[in-house]
Amino acid sequence: MADTNTTPAAGKTTGRRVLEGIVTRDKMAKTRRVEVERLVRHPKYGKYVKQRTVCYAHDEKNDSHLGDTVEIIESRPLSKLKRWELVKVVKKAPSRTLSNLEGAVAGSDAAAPPAPPAAEKK
Repeated sequence: MADTNTTPAAGKTTGRRVLEGIVTRDKMAKTRRVEVERLVRHPKYGKYVKQRTVCYAHDEKNDSHLGDTVEIIESRPLSKLKRWELVKVVKKAPSRTLSNLEGAVAGSDAAAPPAPPAAEKK
């Protein structure tokens, strides 16, 4: 969850935020739904709680897919929801079927493929 104010390509400060998150939806053309997790301290109890932000990012070449860890940068408004652009794919997701990943929480391993059935005895 990098929160720097520099563009990866240039050394100049642009004031645009750079975040790292996980792609949770890739069914739209050139658009990815990215969830960014962060830790926030609870005001009353002091415990750190995980919160997530959903960002819609523009992926011009359709490089990223479901489960990939990506780096996104703030941009001008591209549509009603899109305010981010994909910079690069940091880590590709392990090869899993799409049905196992649908509906899974970002970053969790709860969507592991089921174990193969046991061989029958005669």
